[in-house]
Amino acid sequence: MKPLILASTSSARRALMEGLGLAYTAEAPGVGEEVSPTLSARQAVQELAARKARAVQARHPEAWVLGADQLVEVEGEILSKPPDLDAARKQLGKLLGRTHDICTGVCLAGPGGHLAESLEVSRLTFYPASAEELERYLSLGEWQGCAGSYRIEGAGQALLSRLDGDRTNVQGLPMLTVVRMLRTAGFSFFETAR
Repeated sequence: MKPLILASTSSARRALMEGLGLAYTAEAPGVGEEVSPTLSARQAVQELAARKARAVQARHPEAWVLGADQLVEVEGEILSKPPDLDAARKQLGKLLGRTHDICTGVCLAGPGGHLAESLEVSRLTFYPASAEELERYLSLGEWQGCAGSYRIEGAGQALLSRLDGDRTNVQGLPMLTVVRMLRTAGFSFFETAR
């Protein structure tokens, strides 16, 4: 069995990986997440996903490592993880009643210099919400650690008016892309534990 490492400590990404039934471990990549401000959201997430996968793969050269990164883009502005409640309030204020893109870069690094990269973009439209409803949502704390300040797998799904694309991409890891990459790398599925 090929060793597989998820270069992330995200609970949402781990939950999606658990659904595959593949044996894997998760490890924090321990890399800086600063990128050039001249990069688009699409370029930034691809650079960061590769940086995370390569960092963990360098520590475990025999393993296959899956890295991912995600950003939200609304009207040309990039939204990352909000540092505090006020930033989350501002981010959601920009998204409510509008359409935005959520971009996820995925990178699979493997032994012998193997590197496969992909980009998944989903488009979401949110309902407009009153200031009171926004404050009720913020009080749930789902904004913490999430680009764009919402969790689509939680109560945040009630913000969603329309989704074009892969829902798992919005949750943090586009599983159609991940499965394709793992199959191409020779992983097999539905095997019983020995």
